[in-house]
Amino acid sequence: MKTNAKVLVFVLCLMLFLPAASLRAQEHREDWEPVSGKLMTRWAREVSPDNVWPEYPRPTMVRDQWLNLNGLWDYAIRGLFAGQPGEYDGKILVPFAIESALSGVAKHAGPLSKIWYRRHLTLPEEWSGKRILLHFGAVDWETEVIVNNHVVGYHRGGYDAFSFDVTEFLHHNADNELIVAVWDPVDAGTQPRGKQVLEPHSIWYTSVSGIWQTVWLEPVNDYYIKKLKITADPDGGKVEIIPSYGGDKPAGEHYLRAVVKDGDSVVATATSTEPLSVPQPKLWSPNNPFLYNLAVALVDKDGNVLDDVKSYFGFRKIALGKDEKGYTRLKLNGKFLFQFGPLDQGWWPDGLYTPPSDEALRYDIEVTKRLGFNMLRKHVKVEPERFYYWCEKIGVLVWQDMPSGDRYIGGDDEDITRSPLSALNFTSEFRAIIESRFNHPSIVMWVPFNEGWGQFDTEAVLTMVRRHDDTRLVDCASGWTDRGIGDVIDIHIYPGPAAPANEEERASVLGEFGGLGQPLKGHTWQEEQNWGYRSYTTAEELTAAYEKLVAKLPYLIGKGLSAAVYTQTSDVEIEVNGLMTYDRAVIKMDAERVAAINRAAYLDPPEADVVLPTSLEAPAHWRYTTTTPAEAWMASDFDDSTWQTGPAGFGAGDPPRAAVRTTWDSEDIWLRREFELDNINFNNIRLLLYHDEAAEVFINGVPAVQTFDYTRNYLPELITAEAIKTLKTGRNILAVHCRHTGGRQYIDVGLIDLRETKK
Repeated sequence: MKTNAKVLVFVLCLMLFLPAASLRAQEHREDWEPVSGKLMTRWAREVSPDNVWPEYPRPTMVRDQWLNLNGLWDYAIRGLFAGQPGEYDGKILVPFAIESALSGVAKHAGPLSKIWYRRHLTLPEEWSGKRILLHFGAVDWETEVIVNNHVVGYHRGGYDAFSFDVTEFLHHNADNELIVAVWDPVDAGTQPRGKQVLEPHSIWYTSVSGIWQTVWLEPVNDYYIKKLKITADPDGGKVEIIPSYGGDKPAGEHYLRAVVKDGDSVVATATSTEPLSVPQPKLWSPNNPFLYNLAVALVDKDGNVLDDVKSYFGFRKIALGKDEKGYTRLKLNGKFLFQFGPLDQGWWPDGLYTPPSDEALRYDIEVTKRLGFNMLRKHVKVEPERFYYWCEKIGVLVWQDMPSGDRYIGGDDEDITRSPLSALNFTSEFRAIIESRFNHPSIVMWVPFNEGWGQFDTEAVLTMVRRHDDTRLVDCASGWTDRGIGDVIDIHIYPGPAAPANEEERASVLGEFGGLGQPLKGHTWQEEQNWGYRSYTTAEELTAAYEKLVAKLPYLIGKGLSAAVYTQTSDVEIEVNGLMTYDRAVIKMDAERVAAINRAAYLDPPEADVVLPTSLEAPAHWRYTTTTPAEAWMASDFDDSTWQTGPAGFGAGDPPRAAVRTTWDSEDIWLRREFELDNINFNNIRLLLYHDEAAEVFINGVPAVQTFDYTRNYLPELITAEAIKTLKTGRNILAVHCRHTGGRQYIDVGLIDLRETKK
């Protein structure tokens, strides 16, 4: 927005006048320890400079030889134009962002400064004569790399990996100096940044600047495999491997040799770039996360191996398709699978963007699966490759957001116009992310934009995504700013749930709902003023509310809903609406009960027999008043003859998926309707209710349902046992009170009987 532009101009002006010395850190600490004062996870106790993220960081293309550069580096914070520091301010633990507790620094550099990193290294003797590649998992945001006083390259992007061939700048059998300089304007700039801000508040969190993923060196021969693009098509069991190469191409012929294994058994081999054929392919899915091992070698005409890497793949296919009722569905391997999982933001109290360890990273995915989910939506952040590797090993589908940035739009406004540089930053980084995560079968959906945050030129972005990856679906706009394109129509509603209207060509999904909150003392980022979309005080209350929420999904699934995303995996800073606390110490609800609740969503949805139709099926006339009636207004024998008469539904303000036939635009409305029943042999009778906002419903004078907030469509509600007992053949009375305080308003009621279906 205009404010950000002004901030950036102000920043650039200040940079010309601020003395570098004023930006220097005052402490000169030589050793490392986490910065205390904030919440820590249990894994933080195991972090040390000698054992920090020791795992090979790129599981889709593994080499045996490598040198991990994580650990203690020198750091300094200096003004943007101050140049290399003569002295450094202390030590920082890489790969933790400078603002994090585990970095040992926990300071903000801000848009006026650069973060300087320095370390010394000696190459292993056996690497002599090899090319040396320097890899960065991710650095936020603009990076300059200097080796032995030579600038070897620049990179812009906070989430995509990058590498440099630093062979000519390194000394063998001698000390080498590696310097990395990083500038991160955070929300004073327009680059992709997700939820990072300079001043955290509400749903916006602490900035993450500098190196935040593993840094490592790797030796290769003069000609080597630079990338692999692996496409595994379950239709026919074909595996296509497209390599790209680096270095100096040899004069003679060379070829690629690929070997596919099921465990230790070889199931396919090839000595060219022709697709491999795997007989009777085993399919990857959340219920059967089977992965094939893949070994790829670059071989010259004499049979010498120039390079060899190890990888893996899974056979899975994600596509749209019709079900037996004609609804457009998300289909995994040709079958409809309701995709249900948490909004996963990937923040940590001690490491911010960076989990304390690989074990901690894996834990979130394990809990997701343990709670009965089969997917997650990775929200405006991109994780290290090992995250997706664990999703593939454990069996969790991923919807991958592109981190947002730039200005905000909402409602039905036109897309913003991003500056050429802003648009270039977004598209080039998104393209790099798509390419770098292409080989991960867990990812089934790309989400370019969330709720209009920086949304621009939506159709062109969709075209770009499909040009670079036509094997996955695209959710162009998750919530609020749908442009009628992409593979899904996606709404957000809290607490919900709800479903968008069904479409012929796109699947209907619920991109966010829930947000049920519970602050747990001793496990919050701050002592007070924590928030969730709805707040509860005990695990039992929270679990009961969750059960009531999720129990409504099967009805919506039966009406065409293909996926739902619950907010969220864990608390994040002042947000306390996580399934777990921010420190991951407590799963807030009864885990076994939640798992049972969630797994019910994958059963065949029930059939709904109409007992009393809503206004959508057969508009009925009700007695109504907007003047407060006598206390016994809900009783069966109450005289409502003086009330007005009108057809349902009642409302104003164009509520979605509703049929307003009688205008109601006051605060309160009271309704009564007489109806006849032929029998009372019900399977599972429910009230079908659309309310905006709070409503109370009585059957034959007895309280049947009391609900708060609002919905955005018709949802089944549990009826009290006492009210069900009053139902009788012949005459019955429904009485309803609805209260409205702002925005759109609507009330309509029906009765349905749910029957289990077995295919």
